[in-house]
Amino acid sequence: MDTLTGLLEGPKARGAFLLKSVFNPPWSLRVEDRAPLSVITMVHGDAWLVPDHGTAVRIRPGDVAVVHGPQPYTVADSVDTPVQITVGPEQRCSTAGGEDVTETMALGVRTWGDPLQDAGSAVMLSGTYQAPSEIGRRLLSVLPTILVRPAESADHALITLLTAEISRDEPGQEIVLDRLLDLLLIGVLRAWLAAPGSGAPTWYRAQSDPVVGPALRLLHENPAHGWTVEELARKVGVSRAALARRFTDIVGEPPVAYLTGWRIALAADYLREPEATVATVARRVGYSGAFALSAAFKRVRGVSPKEFRAGITAPATEPGPRPPRTVVLDGPGPR
Repeated sequence: MDTLTGLLEGPKARGAFLLKSVFNPPWSLRVEDRAPLSVITMVHGDAWLVPDHGTAVRIRPGDVAVVHGPQPYTVADSVDTPVQITVGPEQRCSTAGGEDVTETMALGVRTWGDPLQDAGSAVMLSGTYQAPSEIGRRLLSVLPTILVRPAESADHALITLLTAEISRDEPGQEIVLDRLLDLLLIGVLRAWLAAPGSGAPTWYRAQSDPVVGPALRLLHENPAHGWTVEELARKVGVSRAALARRFTDIVGEPPVAYLTGWRIALAADYLREPEATVATVARRVGYSGAFALSAAFKRVRGVSPKEFRAGITAPATEPGPRPPRTVVLDGPGPR
């Protein structure tokens, strides 16, 4: 498994909330659902994506926008249009006057909005990830608030397929939609990571480094192995000191610390599996038993594996607020 594959493996939709929305101008939708990650693309008409703090960006048909929550944001036909509907937790929708319109504005299977659609209507597809996995958090934690991939570089065939599939109600449809959403997201993330000057994390560059890249691949391919810096260095053909220094400079932490973080991220993801025990997870990620994993998990996360499974978190270990940042990848003309 290469480094990028391992990092992109995390954001995987499992019963994501997907919706086709139809709006007639003027329209403005405020999103306060606190979802950790959302993907938005316009099928017809333009829209403005306006974070509470940060730079607004215009999205056109075929553009794909990734919004990193849980901070609120607004989608509207104009930055000046007053908010008409607010989307709250569990995707409940209400008007400015407090009327619940979640059901009354439903237009059919996964379709919602104004019932009268004409040539001037905006049609938007959105997919919301309810709980990205722990592995994905290593990548998601460095994402900008808003990331936009322009239409000319997006996968038009994929958007067309999602448009056709989102309103269908057939056996296995949820899985089909989840995977289509994943493909859209991964396409945007891969373009962002590869774009020069986009602000992608420094550790991403490590995959192309002739020394650190192979070392990272070894750690990702076999995290349960009892790796030492000396063995890694021997495998990649450099001295122990050279690997330790270069790895720390590029990735931002020493090899063993990176391996520990990767193992704990894997363990956190495995712990979400209903049948998994702490002991079996420990063996899968390279610890001798439940006690050893529990000690490492609590040292890194501030809570035990059992507390983590129960939804308990340690506030002191949570990252602070990220500075708002809007990134638009290279595309046609000014946004």
